[in-house]
This record gives sequence, structure tokens and C-alpha cells, in this order.
Amino acid sequence: MKKQFATLFFLVTCFSQVLQSQESPEAEIYLLTCGPGTEIYSVYGHSALRVITPEAGSDIVYNWGIFDFSAPHFAWKFAQGRLDYMLGDSSYESFLDDYIYEKRWVISQKINLEESEARELLNLIAENMKPENIKYRYDFFYDNCSTRIRDLLEKAIGSKLLYPPEEPRRNLSTFRELSGEFQKGMPWLKVGIDVLLGSPCDKKATFRNRMFLPLYLQSGLSALEVRREGKMIPLLTNPVVVVDFKSPVFRQNFLTSPVFVISLVFIVLIIVTGLFRGRSFNRWLDIVIFTIFSVLAVLMIFFNFFTDHMELRWNLNIIWLNPFIIICLASLFPDRDRRSWFRIVFFLAAGFMVFNMLIPQQINNAFIPIAGILILRSSIRAGFKWNPLTLPYLTEF
Repeated sequence: MKKQFATLFFLVTCFSQVLQSQESPEAEIYLLTCGPGTEIYSVYGHSALRVITPEAGSDIVYNWGIFDFSAPHFAWKFAQGRLDYMLGDSSYESFLDDYIYEKRWVISQKINLEESEARELLNLIAENMKPENIKYRYDFFYDNCSTRIRDLLEKAIGSKLLYPPEEPRRNLSTFRELSGEFQKGMPWLKVGIDVLLGSPCDKKATFRNRMFLPLYLQSGLSALEVRREGKMIPLLTNPVVVVDFKSPVFRQNFLTSPVFVISLVFIVLIIVTGLFRGRSFNRWLDIVIFTIFSVLAVLMIFFNFFTDHMELRWNLNIIWLNPFIIICLASLFPDRDRRSWFRIVFFLAAGFMVFNMLIPQQINNAFIPIAGILILRSSIRAGFKWNPLTLPYLTEF
């Protein structure tokens, strides 16, 4: 009887193990890191997870960077910070085909996971794939295609995942500096982004924070270790190149750089201001100039107060790109003497440039000639006696 019971117990145990292996087949999971592209949305690279399940014959890539350009009010939602990204899955071959077409390199690294950790990671991915969870509110620094992978690995591995000691704060780069590394090939893009990014972007980024960028996720996870029975093993294996292309090279031409071009415009405007003193000419010139600055002022108002993008809040560029510029523009249409408003614009812009080293927000070098244009044109309408370029009909009595 005991022998029959033991045989029955053995058969039940084997059968349950077979069922368990069928329900949770062993999977191999890889981190895929993709190189930067030439489009604005692709200059930072990309990250994804590849899951191979040999018993099921599946090879799937999970990608948290899906968005739809054709979605209703796409640009408006993006500006408001209310654009949803989503998790998508595709075959490994299809995923690689896209990067081969775009001529972007892809490297693969196996993630050293125990069976229980891999199962937990797959459960987390499955939870993300549920219709109610598949979309998420995108945040460039704190919740994107890279940080989602980091967060899932932390949850799956738990306290066994060990981070290296943090570097001294003085050695850390800011979020602005880190993202700026990938904008160097597009200096005009960098100027535009630096105008819009607020002071939160000048916060120091810790080792973990840096993983919002795919290439830093790859290097960061490669530096992590996992505790296994008293031993420390690397989280990732050595990288293997699966698609081999060189990163795009952007030619740097000083003659087309923002600093040179805007400085040249500034110099031309100084000359024009000195040579052409007519009332009508200067009025129309200032209508054009102050219209451009008014658009920037409106953007400062919107992104400081009416967007959910926290990285665009507390943008101190609003000091020199301020709402008073709009009042100055309005005063030009009836061509009224509104020297007091122009003086406010002058002192705010000049003060910002003089004391910018004391302001907790890094400014782009191209802002100096841009602000110079605003200072120049506001000063000639402010009626300052000390300014030799002041328009004669606006000279202070």
C-alpha cells in the first residue's frame, strides 16, 4: 500500500511539474539598445526587451516607445504634457527590419535572471499589456521607454539588484547636459529645446536618473550586479552587435551655427539702427522683431503655467522673454509713446544677461545675441539720453 501511495505521489508530482513547465516555459530575456537616428524623436536612441521562449517557439520584442502621430490633437496634447505613449509588441525580425531600414545600430545583451525572476518579469510585462495599462503618460526624464525597463527589472529582481556607490554631487551632470549630448549634431534644435526647458532640468542626475537615456540605460545596467548565493554576478552579459551601422555624423559648421548666425543678425541690426532713423522704417522693423519675441513670450507663459510637463515649468527665461513684450508690440500699431513698457523690457533682459551666472538655470550661448537684439530695440524706444542710438523723436525731455 505504501509502495502504491509513493508511486501515485511520484506521478502526481511529475505531472504537476509538466503542467508548470507548460504554463511558464523557461524564457531568455535580452536588453536591446538601439543607436541614435537622424529624426528629432530618434536622436536619443531607443531601448526594448526581447523575450525568447524556445518551447513556445516565440521571439517577441516589447517596446514602450510607441506613439501615434495621427492621434487627434497630437501636437496640442504633446504641448500640454498629456500625450500617452504605449507598450507594443512585435516579432524580433520585424523590430530589426525597422532599424536596418533606418540604418541604426542595435546591440543585444542577455539579462542574467533566475527562473523566478524571469517569471516575475514576464508577469509584469503581461500586466503592462492589459488594455487598461498598455498606455502611460509619457515623461521624458522620469517615465519613458528606458525608465520603464529599469523599473520592471528592479521590481523583478528586488533587493538582490545592487547599484554602485553614488558619485560626488559635484561630478554629476544635469538632465539638460545629458540630453544635450545627443543634440550636438542639431544645434538649432538644441537652442529651441533650451528655450523651453525650465530650471528643473538643471537638477543633478544620479546614476539611476541617467537611465532615462537609452545609451545610459545600457551602460548603467551593464555596471549593476546581482547577488547570487553570496556571489556577485553582472546583470547583463557582454554586448553583441546584431545590426551594425555607424552612428550618424553631423558636420559642425561655425558659419551656420546659431551663435554665429544670430550674432551676425545682431550686428546688422546695430548698423541698421544707426543708419536708418526714420519713424516709419523703425516702427515696421520693431513690429517684426517684437512679434517674434511676443511669440516666445506666449510660449513662456504657456509652458510655465498651462502644461503638465514638469521639466518645462519654472522656466526662468520668462524673465527676459516676459509678457511686457506683448504690451510693447501692441503699442507699436497706433505708434504711441510707451517708453515705460520698453524700459521694463530693457531692464529685465539686460539684468537677466548680467546676472545669469547667479540664476539656477543654464542658458544657451545663443541666447546672448538674441537677448542683445531685444535689449537694443527696447533701449532705443525707452528714450534713454545716454543711448546714442535712441530714436530722436523718443529722446527723454
